[in-house]
Amino acid sequence: MRLMFRPQVEGAEHIPGDGPVILAGNHLTFIDSMILPLVCDRQVFFIGKDEYVTGKGFKGRAMAWFFTGVGMIPVDRDGGRGGVAALMTGRRILEEGKVFGIYPEGTRSPDGRLYRGRTGIARLTLMTGAPVVPFAMIGTDKIQPGGAGMPRPRKVTVRFGEAMEFSRYEGMDRDRYVLRAVTDSVMTEVMRLSGQEYVDMYASKAKEAA
Repeated sequence: MRLMFRPQVEGAEHIPGDGPVILAGNHLTFIDSMILPLVCDRQVFFIGKDEYVTGKGFKGRAMAWFFTGVGMIPVDRDGGRGGVAALMTGRRILEEGKVFGIYPEGTRSPDGRLYRGRTGIARLTLMTGAPVVPFAMIGTDKIQPGGAGMPRPRKVTVRFGEAMEFSRYEGMDRDRYVLRAVTDSVMTEVMRLSGQEYVDMYASKAKEAA
């Protein structure tokens, strides 16, 4: 994968060498979740659809082996409790002192722009005290346009920003105004790192309207 995508990494020194940390970035295409673990010295854990590891036959077993190997934790995100399960899984990972990767947009961007962040990331950092390191994937949408088909060999860049901490809001993880402010500050940094145009609506809503 390193030979195929030749990832250029900027700002990796901002990722703490130990202790819990949240990596929060933009989400352009499916392959983002393969590139992120590739460029980090520490193992990155992230949430993925349980269907990625429940397939049958050789292809299903190969997918399960790959995704669990790169740190994906399968969670059933459908239904009313899917978001709660994902949040609690992220909290457990952080409380174990590990690295948790998250895409605050909640889904892949439908058009390459950066969409409004979901507040789950704010709840995680306020509940655990883990710092947030924003990051930007640049060029991964050219590797796999539309998120489908075989990836194309192409150079990509992963840019990390300085760690952000929100200890001043300790104990306020249920205040919706605080949650929105924290989330928006993280998304502002992601926008600065990626250079994407920002859209103040959820990506899921944009997909429904398309």
